[in-house]
Amino acid sequence: MALRVLIVSADIGEGHDLPARVLAADLRAQRPDAEVWIIDGLRAMGPLLRSAMRSGAEVIIGRLTWLFEAQYFLALRFPPTRKLAKEMLNLLGSRGLLRAVREHRPDVIVSTYPGTTEVLGRLRGTGRIRVPVVSAVTDLAALRHWAHPDVDLHLLTHEESIQEVRALAGPVATACVRGLTSPEFDFPRDPAAARRALGLPAEGKLVVVSGGGWGVGKLEDAARAALGAGAPTVVCLCGRNESLRARLERDFGGEPRVRVMGFTDRMADLLGAADVLVHSTAGLTVLEAIVQGTATISYGWGIAHMRANNRAYERFGLAQVAATTAELAAALEGALANPARADTSYGARPSAAELVAGLAK
Repeated sequence: MALRVLIVSADIGEGHDLPARVLAADLRAQRPDAEVWIIDGLRAMGPLLRSAMRSGAEVIIGRLTWLFEAQYFLALRFPPTRKLAKEMLNLLGSRGLLRAVREHRPDVIVSTYPGTTEVLGRLRGTGRIRVPVVSAVTDLAALRHWAHPDVDLHLLTHEESIQEVRALAGPVATACVRGLTSPEFDFPRDPAAARRALGLPAEGKLVVVSGGGWGVGKLEDAARAALGAGAPTVVCLCGRNESLRARLERDFGGEPRVRVMGFTDRMADLLGAADVLVHSTAGLTVLEAIVQGTATISYGWGIAHMRANNRAYERFGLAQVAATTAELAAALEGALANPARADTSYGARPSAAELVAGLAK
C-alpha cells in the first residue's frame, strides 16, 4: 500500500511552512507513490483559535511587540494561565484536528507547529489517534508544546535541544536530522561560486541582514552598523514586508554598498556568499548559516521565545547576541575579523523523510 502522511503546519511565517514543504517533497521523492498532504493546522482547529493565534499576527509581531510578549508570558511562562491556555487549546482544537485526521486517514502525522503538536500529542495519548505522531522541532529552545510525552518521535534540527525536550516530555524518542530545511543547505556552498551566482562582488567582506519571512526587527540599524564596521557589501533581506523594503530602498538609495531584497529563495547562495549574518528571528536561518560557515549575530528582536533562543545560542556558542547598537558594532567587528567554519557534518545526518516513512506500519 502507498504511504500516507499528513503534515500539519501553520501559516505563521516560513519557520513552519518551509519544513512542511521540504519534508513533503522529500517523502514524494523517496516514495513516488506516497500520498502526502500539508494542511494549515490553525484553520483545521477552527475560526476561534485561528482568529486568536493567526489573525493580525504580522501587525502584532512587527509593531505591537508588547502584546506579543504578553501573549507569550500568559500562554507559556505563567503557570496558572499556562495551564488554562493549554486546556483551552486542546478543548477548542481537538475536534477540528481529529476531523482532518479522519478525512485523510494517514499512516503517520507530522506537526511542524507547537500548538498543533500539543493537541495531536494529547489525542495520541488518549488513544483517539492510533497512528504515530511526529513533532518536527525547528527552534533551539523554548520548546514547551514542541515537546510532548505522547509524541512518538521528535525530529530535531539542533542536538543541543535534546536535553530540554526530555526535561519537558520525559525519555521520549529523538533524532537529529536533515531535511527540515531546503536541501541546498545539506552541504556548504562554495563562497566564490555563490557570489558569482548572485552577481555580488568577488572580493571584500559581505554582511547579510535579515528580518525573516515577515521582515521584522531593526534592519536599518543593523545595516548601518555593518557599514560602520567596514563591510563593503551589505544585503538587506526584507522578506514579504513590502513597506520595509520600500523604506530601506529609499533610505539607502544613494548608498552603493547596500542592496535591498524582498522575499527570496536564494538563501543558500546568500549565506554561502556572506561572511556574517545579522538576523532578528532566530529559527532555521541560524541553522542554515551555521552549516554554511556564516558567523551569526542575533539582533533587533529579542522578545518572547526569541529571548530564550538567544540565551541558548550564547550558551551553546552557536551565535552571538547583541542587545544594543554598540554591542552589534563590536560583534560585527569581531565576526568580520574571525571567519566561522562550515559544519560539514549536517549533510551526514539521517533524513527526516526516511525516519517518518519508517514509522508507517
